[in-house]
Amino acid sequence: MRYYSVLLLFGLLLITSCKGGKPEKVTTPWGTVIDSVELSEDFDLNEILSSGELIMATVSGPSTYYDYRGRQLGTQYMLCQRFAAKLGVGLRVEVCRDSAEIAEKLDSGLVDIAAWSTPGSLQVSRSKPLLSSELDEWYRPSMIDDVKKEQEFLLSARSVKRRAFSPMLDKKGGIISKYDEWFIQYSRPIHWDWRLMAAQCYQESTFDPEATSWAGAKGLMQIMPGTADHLGLPRGQMYDPEQNIAAASRYLAELERAFSDIADRNERINFVLASYNGGSHHVRDAMSLCRRDGRNQHRWRDVVAYVLKLSDPEYYADPIVKYGYMRGSETVDYVEKIRQRHRGYMGVKTPHVGYQPQRHPRKAVERKKRYNV
Repeated sequence: MRYYSVLLLFGLLLITSCKGGKPEKVTTPWGTVIDSVELSEDFDLNEILSSGELIMATVSGPSTYYDYRGRQLGTQYMLCQRFAAKLGVGLRVEVCRDSAEIAEKLDSGLVDIAAWSTPGSLQVSRSKPLLSSELDEWYRPSMIDDVKKEQEFLLSARSVKRRAFSPMLDKKGGIISKYDEWFIQYSRPIHWDWRLMAAQCYQESTFDPEATSWAGAKGLMQIMPGTADHLGLPRGQMYDPEQNIAAASRYLAELERAFSDIADRNERINFVLASYNGGSHHVRDAMSLCRRDGRNQHRWRDVVAYVLKLSDPEYYADPIVKYGYMRGSETVDYVEKIRQRHRGYMGVKTPHVGYQPQRHPRKAVERKKRYNV
C-alpha cells in the first residue's frame, strides 16, 4: 500500500485521537453531573475538520521540528503543515522528549500524527481510514525535495530582503551610518557603546530600514512582530528607524537583566548578543550543559562549544536540555562578526552632543509623510 510506504519514508504515524463512547460522571464545583455528550470511538477526518486542528507529536531536531528566531521549521513539520493547510485546519505540535513519550501520547489518544527523524517500525491506525485516504491521495514524492529547498532558502541570506550598504558611510569623517545620532541616544540609557549597536545593526540589516526577513523580522534591528508587541513598538512603526532602534535598546536591556548572573559586563554582552539572535532559552540550555561538564558557564568561550553542540542529537536530546535543537553555528558566527565589526568601529570618535547627521531633504519629507511625524 503506497500510503504505508509514505509513512515509512517520512515517519508519519496516524493514531486514534479520542476515546470513550459512553456518557461519564464529571465532578464539578457544584457537584457530580453526567456528561451528556457522547464521544466517538473514531476521531477521523470529519472530527478533525470540525475541531479545526490537526495535532502532531514529534521530537526536536533539524529534520523534525525546531524553533528558529520565533518561527517553526523542520522537514517533517513543514510537510505536516502543508497537509494541515490542505485540510483547512491548523497544526498544533506536541514536542516530546523521546520516542517513549511519543508512544505514550499515541496510546492515550492525544495526537493525530507523529513524526520522528529516523523511520522505524511503524503502525497505521485502522480507526482513521478517511484521514489515511486523504493523506495518501494528497502526498507526492516530490514534496520532500520541495520542502527541503524551501527550508534551505529560508535559512539563507537570500531570504532577507535588504539593500547592501558599505560598512561605514564616511570612514574619514568618522560617520558609521546616517543613524549614528540614534545609536548614540538610545545606547546611553543601557550603557552600551553606540558603536556596538551600530555593528549589530549592520549585521542585522546592513543599515537598511526597509529590511524584512521571511520570518517577519522588520527594520534596522530586525525586530519580530511578537517582540515588537512585547516592547510596546506599534507594528505600524516597525520600519521607522528611530522607533526600531529605541525598541531594540529596550530589548537589549531586558536581555542584560536576564543574564544578570554573569558579573563580567564584557562577557555578559556576548550572551546578550547570542540571545538576540538564537533565543535566550537555547543559550541557557548551552550554559547548563557547560556547567554539567565542569566548565565555566559564565565565560563565552566555554559556552560556545555547547551552543555548537546543540545541533548534535547527543546534546539537544539530553534531558538537561529543555528547548531542543538549535542552529548554533549561526549564533556563534553572529556574535563573532559583530565583535569583529565593533573592533573596526572603535577608531570612530563619539560626535559632540549637538551632532546631527546630514539627511537628504527629500527623504526627510518622505519619512514625515510616511510615519506622520
